[in-house]
Amino acid sequence: MARSARIQVCGRVRVEVDGVRRDDLLPGPQGRRALAFLVVRRHDPVSRDALVDALWSAGPPASVDAAVHALVSKLRRVVPIAADRVGLRLELPPGAWVDIEAARDSLHRAESALARGDWGRAWGAAQTALFTARRGFLPGEAADWADGVRAELELIHQRALEAYATAALGIGRTESPTAERAGRELVGLAPFRESGHRLLMRALAAQGNSAEALRVYEALARRLREELGVAPGEETRALHAQVLAGLFGSADELNSPGTKRSRS
Repeated sequence: MARSARIQVCGRVRVEVDGVRRDDLLPGPQGRRALAFLVVRRHDPVSRDALVDALWSAGPPASVDAAVHALVSKLRRVVPIAADRVGLRLELPPGAWVDIEAARDSLHRAESALARGDWGRAWGAAQTALFTARRGFLPGEAADWADGVRAELELIHQRALEAYATAALGIGRTESPTAERAGRELVGLAPFRESGHRLLMRALAAQGNSAEALRVYEALARRLREELGVAPGEETRALHAQVLAGLFGSADELNSPGTKRSRS
């Protein structure tokens, strides 16, 4: 039984078992796909049929049993795999590190820290989630089952950006440019997510760029009106009114107890 394992399935697939890199032993793209499938399903047994569907969505080869047996045999050189009547299961040691699981945990810690007003802890944890989410999942691989993982990773990316920008604003003026960059990235990824626009507006206003903050609002209002036939929500309109009235002049004012934070 392995004593330690570190597996990365976002971006380039990497495997380290007992301190030794093993990803170079993976049998090509199909091996990477099979490993990623077993990793994201590692807490449940994977049936033969589920593995076949994941690997050959366009239809399995004629000798599918032999192909599955050969692939699993090669994968066992990389990671420990158990097999029984129910299916296959990765046998990773306690405390094994898997990047997508670490990203989920980091996001949870970031959002919990935000709720406590612990900006420094939230800032660091959000960064950890971002590093993983930005890499994507099996880039270039066409696999229907991977779409669900990609959707989750995209949401982690958006929520981590929101946590990162919020924490940066909470830290203060020196991190306002960081909050602006994260806000712009979030708006680009999720143009209908109003909380991202609010963060960008706050970051710009904190740097004295109220006119730019107002332009962000106008662009959002126009997009919502033209594409959805609706107006920005109450909190977004309230922030617009505050910026328009010149009530926000510093990062401290932006993060005063009267300034609300919420997620759209």
